[in-house]
Amino acid sequence: MKVYKDTFAKIISLENLFAAWDKFKHDKQQKRDVQRFGWRGEENIFELHRELVQRRYRHGPYTSFYINDPKQRHIHKASVKDRVLHHAVFAVLNPVFEETFIPHSFSCRVGKGTHRGVSALESVVRAVSNNYTQPCFVLKCDVQKFFASMDHGILLELIARRIRDRDTIWLLTEIIESFPSLGPLFSGKGVPIGNLTSQLFANIYLNELDQFAKHQLGAKHYVRYTDDFVLVTNSEAQARNLINPISNFLEQRLMLKLHPKKIILRKINQGIDFLGYVLLPHHRVLCAKTRARAARKLHQRINDYRQGIVSRQTVEQALQSYLGVFSHADAYTLTLELKNQYWFWLNE
Repeated sequence: MKVYKDTFAKIISLENLFAAWDKFKHDKQQKRDVQRFGWRGEENIFELHRELVQRRYRHGPYTSFYINDPKQRHIHKASVKDRVLHHAVFAVLNPVFEETFIPHSFSCRVGKGTHRGVSALESVVRAVSNNYTQPCFVLKCDVQKFFASMDHGILLELIARRIRDRDTIWLLTEIIESFPSLGPLFSGKGVPIGNLTSQLFANIYLNELDQFAKHQLGAKHYVRYTDDFVLVTNSEAQARNLINPISNFLEQRLMLKLHPKKIILRKINQGIDFLGYVLLPHHRVLCAKTRARAARKLHQRINDYRQGIVSRQTVEQALQSYLGVFSHADAYTLTLELKNQYWFWLNE
């Protein structure tokens, strides 16, 4: 396995820090905290650089809030300075680990994403079922409280396999251990959902599961997006026989647990709900939650526009975004309905 010994100098270089700042602020320039940092942006970046060179950097506290998207999530938001550093770390380390990831891991990777993940699963199902002419079973699983349960020691161990740079490990330890634990049972565990680095850490952590599924279980037909993963087989018994080995591996190697209520085994003709879409033979539809969320968020955007919070252009961009989501499914009628709702809400 290739190892890297000079990553810290690349992370803290002024060129990388300024590039991280430019990328971070691109779509956030209306945010007050970003504006405050930007008023003395060059000075702030130089100060961050000095802190890192002198090993004086300490990750700051988080702002905590909840979002419903569609289920409630507890988000922890770092300061602008810390988030700029997260971008700098990601820019250097993501390519280091990217080459170790399997092709069918789709979260937070260039050229991947939800739509390609759904298309990949659809291709796998077509292949296993011989274009829907043979039996096909899909086992869908979810890791319980994944981000809150990632073990810091295991994560740092996995990172250290490839990163043999003491200063980089110091910096990553500072970032990883900055997250407040959720009580004694979660001490030394968890990364915040809101950090860009957490997306990389998630892929590094669950790459262990990917490798186990592919090389030890011999699961040829496997697709993962963050902590949601599916395995496709020709028989129900074969699918059921995968559950215990996967559960044992997660508990013993990664100190994680499968969500007991989200272990789902179905025939393809029953429909497979994955990443906001439902796959059926020769057919892909939007799941009910995706449809409802699009309508709800679009309505909220229109209300914001009426109150002067956002521009008309922002509302139209939101509409086009949701129409883009609809375009990846057989949703002609739903698309017309959303457009009609948009004009009705806008003019009521």
